[in-house]
Amino acid sequence: MLRNTHDTYGLVAVSLHWLVALVVLGLFGLGLWMVELTYYDDWYRTAPAIHKGVGILLFITVTLRLGWRLVGLRPAPLATHSALERRVASITHGLLYVLLFAVMLSGYLISTADGRPVAVFGLFSVPALISDLPNQADVAGEVHLVLAISLVSLAAVHALAALKHHLIDRDRTLLRMLGRRSASKAR
Repeated sequence: MLRNTHDTYGLVAVSLHWLVALVVLGLFGLGLWMVELTYYDDWYRTAPAIHKGVGILLFITVTLRLGWRLVGLRPAPLATHSALERRVASITHGLLYVLLFAVMLSGYLISTADGRPVAVFGLFSVPALISDLPNQADVAGEVHLVLAISLVSLAAVHALAALKHHLIDRDRTLLRMLGRRSASKAR
């Protein structure tokens, strides 16, 4: 089942959700590691190139995911969720998207501060449209770090909420994002 139903998320939404989650965590770890590299480390140039290239591909993926979310059917909220839980979930999902795009934009501003385009694994380049702001790389770097920590922290809260629904409430919240239909619908 590729598309979402009223009961669960389809393969496209599930795959994009988990791909974005894994890539964000990977980029976060890579970013923390690479800023500690010195000029003489073998990965000094390679790690940032990977980080930038994957970041651009993540931007494309998140844009596709948001588009899929906007045009596709979304499963109905579970009856067991309170109005407060629904509101908090809605705000959290919105903030996750805002933080994703803000982190990627600040990363772009770091990468293009010198006026050079961002190369994406030799496949294509993204031009430097903004490159003459005062202290662009330094300011964008600080913002990028704060936003990345905020994003990963909010994603951790999001994951803990899903686990709470699964382990304590024993509802289908997590199972739906794993693409699992309810037992009554699977027959």
